[in-house]
Amino acid sequence: MSGRLLRLACTAAVATGIALAPQPAGADPATEPAPGRAAGERSVAELLTDLQRLYREAEKATEAYNATEEKLKRQRAETERLDAELARARLSLHEGRRAAGRLARQQYQNRSDLSPYLRLLLARDPQHALDQGHVIGRLARERAETVGRLAGGEKKAEELARKARKALDGQLALTERRKKERDDVRERLNDVEELLASLSTEELAAVAALEKEGVAASQERFLASGALGEDDAKPSAEGDRAVRYAVEQIGKPYEWGAEGPEAYDCSGLTSRAWEHAGSPIPRTSQEQWARLERVPLDRLRPGDLVVYFPEATHVALYLGDGMVVQAPRPGAEVKVSPIAANPVLGAVRPDPGGEPVAHYAPPRLPEGATDGSDEGYGAAYAPDAPETSIR
Repeated sequence: MSGRLLRLACTAAVATGIALAPQPAGADPATEPAPGRAAGERSVAELLTDLQRLYREAEKATEAYNATEEKLKRQRAETERLDAELARARLSLHEGRRAAGRLARQQYQNRSDLSPYLRLLLARDPQHALDQGHVIGRLARERAETVGRLAGGEKKAEELARKARKALDGQLALTERRKKERDDVRERLNDVEELLASLSTEELAAVAALEKEGVAASQERFLASGALGEDDAKPSAEGDRAVRYAVEQIGKPYEWGAEGPEAYDCSGLTSRAWEHAGSPIPRTSQEQWARLERVPLDRLRPGDLVVYFPEATHVALYLGDGMVVQAPRPGAEVKVSPIAANPVLGAVRPDPGGEPVAHYAPPRLPEGATDGSDEGYGAAYAPDAPETSIR
């Protein structure tokens, strides 16, 4: 996220540009800006729709980048493991070749063109001849065994070299893919910056007001539907630790690709919270949705993960009472938001076998925990941070 974009967010009177907020009445999230129409010629609802679409594309690109980054980490570890194993195999092969050469020299020095029977008949000392024959036979057997091991070692080294080359090729391909996805995120965020730069202060305020109205209406409908049931479940001990960790991060900035401790993106916050709790989970929102156990919304308990959008591109940690802790969007900070601030896809539980604690007191929220936009670019709190670093 560029410093210019963050400074632009700070100049708005109220929160702006909500990426994943519920759509206002009549808005279509797939609507593209009308060709040739400037920002001032579009309605507030159309502007909000445009910003929502752009933010959603940016987060989708961010989660794709995060997924590739995780694959790249695993590929690097596999490449390093194979390189180390190949080095050991080559060292063993070198020692095997030296041993084979040594045995060949010893056998040559003790060889004779006479058959063992004639050597025994002609020997002045038959016992010595017998002993020498045993030595020659033992050397021959040792050499055969050594040659066999040598052939096996050569085959193993060749196979390891092939795997190492393939692993390195995979690492290089992932590195190139990560670069393209990084550039895609930057392009998406530049689109957001350009649209924001085209809006007046009045338009920013109107868009923010419409977004806030939409979030409130969506939360009211969600709670009235009874989807959360009684909502009085207690977390497991691990869930309690995850919730408290997430609450401690409130106020820290969103940064795409970040997983703490100074900044987070959405899945960076949830994965780090559960790692702190002692139950590591997948890094990205899509993997969390795909690999963790699903839980009905009416059985939610603090610490569960609420996943958003059909593509599972956003995630938050359930706090209780219809609220979540999340890292919303670039330009925003970790905060407490209504569970229905974004379209809910479903929920997953990182510790399905965890027993609920007997007594639970929710963590105390810091002052201003719910302030600002639930999707980003809150003027009052957008951090004046340097540009995001790219690894």
